[in-house]
Amino acid sequence: MISVADWHGIPVHEILQSFKSSTTSVRILISGFDHYSTESSSSIPGASWIFTPDQLESSGAFLATRMNGQPLTRDHGSPIRLLVPNWYGCACIKWVNEISFVPEEAPATLQMQEYASRTMQEGVPKLAREYKPATLDVAAMPVRIEKWFVNGKIEFHVIGIQWGGSQPADALEIQFNPTEPYVQVQDFRPSSTTTWNFWKHIWTPSSSGRYLIRLRPQSSTILARRLRSGYYLRHVDINNL
Repeated sequence: MISVADWHGIPVHEILQSFKSSTTSVRILISGFDHYSTESSSSIPGASWIFTPDQLESSGAFLATRMNGQPLTRDHGSPIRLLVPNWYGCACIKWVNEISFVPEEAPATLQMQEYASRTMQEGVPKLAREYKPATLDVAAMPVRIEKWFVNGKIEFHVIGIQWGGSQPADALEIQFNPTEPYVQVQDFRPSSTTTWNFWKHIWTPSSSGRYLIRLRPQSSTILARRLRSGYYLRHVDINNL
């Protein structure tokens, strides 16, 4: 996850202020090196994304030159990569080699088309202006379950992470099977919209068996499309209670 690292760089909007575009060029194309001698079997060639100036400025997008206090390594996009906080990583172009102005009617890039489904687009937009911002919804998932013996009784500590969203989730709810009600996660502290945090819930299963773990924001007004669809659904097998 990109937010695990400490990044240093230059805000893109400061760079754009040094240039002027024609009245018909109102979007920004940022491209990176993506040409290899052998053809990829899993990805469409062409690393580039088109943004509006406002998207770059409001998101705090920047060109990163250092990660965790050190110059970028090749696998992380050296010498320069784009970081767009709270956007999917597919929009955070590595190995940046071009920044240019393009017209309003510019087609969506091959990379934008490839990741249309992952970024929750409606179909595959043909034009960049038809492409919704590739921002992250609120998401959460369990990553570890510990079996504890407390005061003569067995209990399970479900530990997970939460990230994303244009506004922090004030509370999370968790469900352990479709037939059971959602309950509020007991130990949850809202994170900022640009990083992630841990949460914990103490759970006592009623019997042995397989449980399907699902989460959602407590507020129905918070956007969490992948989370509500079951994309982050996980299961655990409980034996020998």
